[in-house]
Amino acid sequence: MVSKLLKLLNKEFHGVNEAALLLGLFTFVSQLLGLYRDRMLAYMIGPGQTLDVYYAAFRIPDFLYVSVASLASITVLMPFMMSRLNSKSGEGKLIAQKFINNVFSAYMIFMVFICAIIFILMPYIAPHIAPGFNGDQVNMLITTSRLMLLSPVLIGLSNLLGTITQIFKNFFVFSLSPIFYNLGILAGIFFFYPVFGVYGLALGVAMGALFHLLIQVPVILKHEFFPSFRRIDWAEIYSVVRVSLPRTMTLSFGSIAFLSLIAIASTMKSGSISLFNFAFNLQSVPVGIIGISYSVAAFPVLVKSFSNKDMNTFISHVVGASKQIIFWTMPIIALFIVLRAQIVRVALGTHTFSWSDTRLTAAAGALFIISLVTQSLVLLFVRGYYATGNTRKPLFINLFSSLSIILFALFFIHIFKVYPNTLDVFENLMRVHDVPGTIMFALPIAYTLGSILNFFLIFYLFKKDFLQNIDCGILKVFLQSLLASVSVGFVSYFMLNILDDLLPLDTGMGIFLQGFVSGVAGICVGVLVLYLFKNQELFDIYRALQKKFWRSATAAPEQGEL
Repeated sequence: MVSKLLKLLNKEFHGVNEAALLLGLFTFVSQLLGLYRDRMLAYMIGPGQTLDVYYAAFRIPDFLYVSVASLASITVLMPFMMSRLNSKSGEGKLIAQKFINNVFSAYMIFMVFICAIIFILMPYIAPHIAPGFNGDQVNMLITTSRLMLLSPVLIGLSNLLGTITQIFKNFFVFSLSPIFYNLGILAGIFFFYPVFGVYGLALGVAMGALFHLLIQVPVILKHEFFPSFRRIDWAEIYSVVRVSLPRTMTLSFGSIAFLSLIAIASTMKSGSISLFNFAFNLQSVPVGIIGISYSVAAFPVLVKSFSNKDMNTFISHVVGASKQIIFWTMPIIALFIVLRAQIVRVALGTHTFSWSDTRLTAAAGALFIISLVTQSLVLLFVRGYYATGNTRKPLFINLFSSLSIILFALFFIHIFKVYPNTLDVFENLMRVHDVPGTIMFALPIAYTLGSILNFFLIFYLFKKDFLQNIDCGILKVFLQSLLASVSVGFVSYFMLNILDDLLPLDTGMGIFLQGFVSGVAGICVGVLVLYLFKNQELFDIYRALQKKFWRSATAAPEQGEL
């Protein structure tokens, strides 16, 4: 049993579509656990002061991770590792091992030092994270954030090791890390929260980060790349930081924008931070399953093809992944907007999560989901730039878009307060005119507009740098997916109205069946539309699934294949 598990952990995947499907599958499992985590938070605590503190406390360690730990991220370290492993001296593995040891030593010393400083300064930082909190909430925020400081250290180290697992294409174990992270958080909800309150939730986060790290250890040991402390070569560290600093600043700007939205939400009615995070987490499910899966799976191929000056392969993988992202995300947007109430009610609906909470979260999620395509494509194009070693362009683009998110939020809040009729438009559009707290719509609207702006800027530059005079066929895929998505949305909405009178909608099962049947009907029509248009991405997915799951029983398995 143990040997079979180790074989599975060490299994390598070489095709981008195959790897993306695997990553997508396990990301889906992780996201389901994340939804279950949110459901348990909604059930055991509910939107309010305690849950607001928990979500606000996440912002400080999260910012610490993206602003410090990401200096040693996968996307930055992989090109360095590739160049050393491919060294013509014949000692590539030894050189790569020394490099990992060097980065590990510098990372641990610097990260622990920074965490200690933040731990001491937390009483001065916390009031600025949530200016709308009262004194008791601020004190809870300080202690909770301090406990969560273990998380960025461990996850940063896990991602450093993830460089090795991805280089050797062990996407299976890499996909398991976020699943184990969510399992740790769930342990905190079930076992620690009843005893320690919100501090137990923080302990669960730390435990999840530890699980995130430990699951990768067997693969690292197998490849004999487990890092150890050594005397630091600061010149080598400087070369890494010089490349990674723009990327880290890029992530930091995005984190600052999110911090600003949380700070603004803290000045609204109690529970606004919780509902905002619930909505954001729901829309993050397809972003993780599709955008992250395809960009992560494509990244090693992009790095290798660019380092080998094989631009045809580089471009073909970027274009291919872009088409697949559009193919998957467009119908999901339509489904989420039409089935938003059913999705939120099934995912979060409990006795402490009211119907008003459901409607407000569903409306905010629909405003977020509009940018699903652009969010996912940005992840791919940013990694495309990172694969070439160009981290400056994503930096300036993200700086501009992050500032725009903050400005958009302040602008819409001002408009909604001064001109209430403008807020009425969104309330009527989302059918929540009788629900209090709709001013929070300014936050997802701002985030969506900033994300769309981010996409158009990075796509313009990427096309100028790499795709000039190339017929990508992306517009054709977009139009086909748009038509299929409209069909999906129309049929799903039509089925919702039919099932209104056929199912008991006062039960969770009735709401689930209404959404599920409506969604399946819409998807079937969408697939039919794509088939009639002979959509290439639909056939590519079919072939990938056929190759993976329905190959001939008489075919001999390849070496290492399960």
